[in-house]
Amino acid sequence: MDITYQPYIDPDFEVLIERIHPPRVCIDNDTYPDCTLVKVDSANKHGMLLEIVQVLTDLDLVISKSYISSDGGWLMDVFHATDQLGNKITDESLIQNIQEGICASRRAYREIRPSTLMSIENTALEITGMDRPGLMSEMSAVLAELGCRISAAIAWTHNSRAACIIYVEDDSNGEPITDPCRVAQVQAQLENVVEAHHYDNERRSVRLTATAPGQTHTERRLHQLMVADGDYEMCSCCGSDCDNDDDVYYIGHGSRYKTQKKECYGTHVKIEKCNETGYSIVTVRSRDRPKLLFDTVCTLTDMQYVVFHAAISSKESIAVQEYYVRHRSGRPLDSEDEKHLVTQCLIAATERRISHGLKLDIRTENRIGLLSDITRVFRENGLSITRAEIGTRGERAVGTFYVKDTSGQNVDPETIETVRREIGGTVVVVNKSLSSPSQATTSRTSRSNSREIQERPRFSLGSLLWSHLERISSNFRPIKS
Repeated sequence: MDITYQPYIDPDFEVLIERIHPPRVCIDNDTYPDCTLVKVDSANKHGMLLEIVQVLTDLDLVISKSYISSDGGWLMDVFHATDQLGNKITDESLIQNIQEGICASRRAYREIRPSTLMSIENTALEITGMDRPGLMSEMSAVLAELGCRISAAIAWTHNSRAACIIYVEDDSNGEPITDPCRVAQVQAQLENVVEAHHYDNERRSVRLTATAPGQTHTERRLHQLMVADGDYEMCSCCGSDCDNDDDVYYIGHGSRYKTQKKECYGTHVKIEKCNETGYSIVTVRSRDRPKLLFDTVCTLTDMQYVVFHAAISSKESIAVQEYYVRHRSGRPLDSEDEKHLVTQCLIAATERRISHGLKLDIRTENRIGLLSDITRVFRENGLSITRAEIGTRGERAVGTFYVKDTSGQNVDPETIETVRREIGGTVVVVNKSLSSPSQATTSRTSRSNSREIQERPRFSLGSLLWSHLERISSNFRPIKS
């Protein structure tokens, strides 16, 4: 039996170390011509990596590569980043937001958060259950009838399950809903909607709570809700050739595959044990997409695994992530059941944002019952929502909806014109579908290093990671104001 010893560190001492050695952030626009290097040097603590990735993700930055090292209580991370258009990060206000978000003054960042539409001043409704056409339409209609004004909402669907967080306020005074009788009434009505088409003893939940600063990040909370709802249990294999061998890729329900076809865009998870270091090596190969790194790190963190080293890169439409991890207790992944659970959760995390259907960006004048009207128009025109996010910016409502025809056919252009006319404002069709690999990728690999990545990229932290970190560690410097 392998025995791993882990020293005890007093929590107050960890806070003291963080105050003495706050994170240092360097924005390097000189090393590469096509991307910005975001370098972070800091005392480490559990969840620190997730906080950094969360900041970069909330600022809508595209991370094409990353090298992470956090052994020995110290953290050195390097991120290759661009904006959504593929440009380097040169805007001074954006650089300041990165610095404030990652450094010790993270509270200032929570007040800025320029790209998020979520609210922290309203009552939050957390809803999970079986997905079905018209579910969001029915829920928003009930809220409108109860005098609840929706300030923001975000919903995901995956494997026939749905999770939704809706931020509401009292329509009469614009304040959070705190009256116990009113809270019970809203919760009871929504439970009736969610239970309407459920089977006996099927998982579902409706929870109404007051939000507060410092609460769990909205998208992280959605991941937690879907895990609690068991959406990972239905993960399916991608259909590669099967090969029972000791060196395998676990896919879906634990099916094992050693080789990967070039045209395969499914999610592959490989878990190995490094006896020399006591780490478990978790490799995730999947279709590349925005926020992929956040989703993976979020899952590992919530499952109480600590990332000590990592190397992440993407080539064309494929992303490869390699993590050297241990459980917080200090042990690697030991049992096959534990590996199977981690595999399923990682596959689910990478798949939840792969939205199948038509992407519609909607901008219109904000009004009471707007979400109810929009979702009603979708339902009446035979459209089902697979993913949604809507919020307010001043007097305008801004939202993104992924919709598909309930019959399984492509959405008819005449249907889109009808939707445009009935919703009003601006309705833009962004693309036809995100289900094809060529349309799913928005991240970019640094062109100056593209020759270093082979057809099937693999990383060895013994040679690649340390060489990069040694080269850049001497270049950490303050951001020029």
